[in-house]
Amino acid sequence: MRESKNAIVLCSGGLDSVTAGFYAENKLKYSKLKIIFFDYGQKSLEQERKCSKICAKKLGAEFIEIKLDWLGKISSSLINKKGKIKKLTRKDLKDTSKESEKYYVPCRNTVFISYALALADSLWAKHKEEWDIILGFKCEGKESYPDTTGEFVKQMNKLSEIGCSRKIKIIAPLIYKDKEDIIILGKKKGVDFANTFSCYSPVKGKHCGFCLSCMLRKEGFYWANIEDPTVYQE
Repeated sequence: MRESKNAIVLCSGGLDSVTAGFYAENKLKYSKLKIIFFDYGQKSLEQERKCSKICAKKLGAEFIEIKLDWLGKISSSLINKKGKIKKLTRKDLKDTSKESEKYYVPCRNTVFISYALALADSLWAKHKEEWDIILGFKCEGKESYPDTTGEFVKQMNKLSEIGCSRKIKIIAPLIYKDKEDIIILGKKKGVDFANTFSCYSPVKGKHCGFCLSCMLRKEGFYWANIEDPTVYQE
């Protein structure tokens, strides 16, 4: 049995991944944390980085930034590229499959997890420290995001068994929770939601208020019956 539990948290600075980080410390009782943040040319880079750093500071975690220019260059996602962002309404959220396709970054999470596995494996090789990997995944539907499903996480765990020097646990504690449940959980764990950023296409550094991610964020606060501290441009 391990004397202490260590975790590498993949954090975008968004509501889900920040909550996962706080959950890892407060509920899962990880004593040592590392926050990994990826720069892949996303339009919300500055805002995401700021929120990820705040999360790391609050949790007393080491902040690690990894630059992935290549991933951003090959992506056609509106997360990386210019393009018209549809102004969504609550009615549009009944079926988000078509809209989600516009934001899919090819194999993004596979790439991210591979980097985290390499780090965890190196820490075992150097110091014989065991590190788990924590993901802030919330499965919005496999149609557009195949790399956020429970099956994907299961298969990545199998990959760690055969592709690393030891089995490294990959855990997605929020994956089957609804957005409002994550918000309620985050509030209980002390997350300051004003220091999280979800927008795919920020306007003047603020949440645009109408992209898919902003609308899902709004709905989450609405159904959680918790005041939304987010500053939206619209």
